[in-house]
Amino acid sequence: MGTRDWFPTPEALLPAWLGLVPATFNLADLWELVVDDRPDSEAFVSATCRLTYRRLDERANRLAHHLEAAGVEPGDFVGLHMVNGSEYLEGMLAAFKIRAVPVNVNYRYVESELEYLYRDAGLVALVHHRQFSPRVRAVAPRIETLRHLVVVDDGDPAERAPGAVDYEEALAAADAGRGFPDRSPDDLYIAYTGGTTGMPKGVLWRHEDIFFGAMGGGDLYQAGDPIGTPDELVERLPENGAVSLTTPPFMHVSAHWTAFMNFFGGGTVVIPPPAAFDAHAVWRLVTDENVNVLTIVGDAMARPLIEAWPEVADQCDTSSLIVVGSGGAILSPSLKAQLTELLPGVMLVDGYGASETGPLGNHVSGGGEAGSAKATFAVNDQAAVLGEGGRPVAPGSGDVGRLARRGHIPLGYHNDPEKTASTFTEVDGVRWVLPGDMATVEPDGTVVLLGRGSGCINTGGEKVFPEEVEGVVKSHPAVYDAVVVGVPDERWGSRVVAVAQARDEAPGLDDLQEFCRSRLAGYKLPRDAVWVDEVVRSPSGKADYPWARETALSALGLAERV
Repeated sequence: MGTRDWFPTPEALLPAWLGLVPATFNLADLWELVVDDRPDSEAFVSATCRLTYRRLDERANRLAHHLEAAGVEPGDFVGLHMVNGSEYLEGMLAAFKIRAVPVNVNYRYVESELEYLYRDAGLVALVHHRQFSPRVRAVAPRIETLRHLVVVDDGDPAERAPGAVDYEEALAAADAGRGFPDRSPDDLYIAYTGGTTGMPKGVLWRHEDIFFGAMGGGDLYQAGDPIGTPDELVERLPENGAVSLTTPPFMHVSAHWTAFMNFFGGGTVVIPPPAAFDAHAVWRLVTDENVNVLTIVGDAMARPLIEAWPEVADQCDTSSLIVVGSGGAILSPSLKAQLTELLPGVMLVDGYGASETGPLGNHVSGGGEAGSAKATFAVNDQAAVLGEGGRPVAPGSGDVGRLARRGHIPLGYHNDPEKTASTFTEVDGVRWVLPGDMATVEPDGTVVLLGRGSGCINTGGEKVFPEEVEGVVKSHPAVYDAVVVGVPDERWGSRVVAVAQARDEAPGLDDLQEFCRSRLAGYKLPRDAVWVDEVVRSPSGKADYPWARETALSALGLAERV
């Protein structure tokens, strides 16, 4: 199904034009409401610039007018192939303003993945950092729809792609005012996600649904009280918005969800330099910018922050910090306990969600949880665990089902009706999205997340979810990081293997198994351990399961079973 099949026709929007329906929830409209209420408040801070709401809006307006002049129309897809910076958020806002669809491009993708994404999205325009010009030069000529390139000069000496327009020159030549056509809550937002296998896929949302489903819905404290009208967004703005330090790359949607949630609360978005994660720099920013909310991605960021703390503690003032939020990857119980010990009085919120669901639930840590093997979350009232026949799993039953969400959910997958049909279902007239995460429900109603069914290891007829085992293995005091996979086994079909990185000296297999035995059922124990110098993860901290499996097979002298 193509872009135009999803985009609403003018006839479908006619009632809104005639004023027969209330004001709507469009991301650009909501943004402009906040801008007009507090134009001189600081919106964005980086190592290279500080922008007020008015200034950020003007820059987004200029880019929007430039894209319009280049022929970008409502419903067209505009790629954002960039590291973090104001230009990324300006690109999103500019697209929203002209009813185009910004596309998050993973800058780690190789040419084949980029070509697939560019073509699948049908990109019409692409905004990219100059450092990515070699791949853009190679891929762009193959994409028939791609007719306009804008390059952000980041100081890299790479030769520009032919015809690429300089970003700042484009902005300087364009109008800083608005003057855009009316918009709709049905305008499109897309979240491209790679998952752990296969080519990237685009999750399509309506603006209204992504606002309520993933960008806070105007409910500043996430207390289950979203706004009822767009004007109420401004009425609820606090006198001083929160200062939020966002460390993950904006190409991963949870990061720009956090940014927009902060914008819709009148706050300031702070980003560290767009390079490899620097824990020392993060701690300095917490102090220098009086950060209230620090957002990280699981163990991949929590661990270096903890390790850097002794070196910065004397110079770091964390008195402004209220919340440390983690999402996108596992945050081990042992690291939760260490963070709460380092930052007494700071709320540690371990969140869970997916590109198809938005945030679904969270776990607020109080420390002392190092012995827990469960990833347990309190979920919102739109979430449930659905078992056989789409019926909710009874609390305390021990039954396993798929974690699901109803209400404000996506339209489906772009260009993939088959996957849409398998992921979205209707039960008793209610539409649900079930992205594939398996879970059980505790007697008190909290959800225990087990992991993706696609990665499930079947050993002797028993199902083992890798994430559950990883949480236990990583809580061993001698283990720095770990990924768990299944490998072929003559007797059991598959057996559980931990591909792990030691802190200093690797523990023996007997020691590791004995540690896990009190926390896991016997069939879930790692039967082998493969020790590596470094566990490979994506830039967002997610486990690279194909790499881990290949590493385990090679180290154990096993062949892939056909």
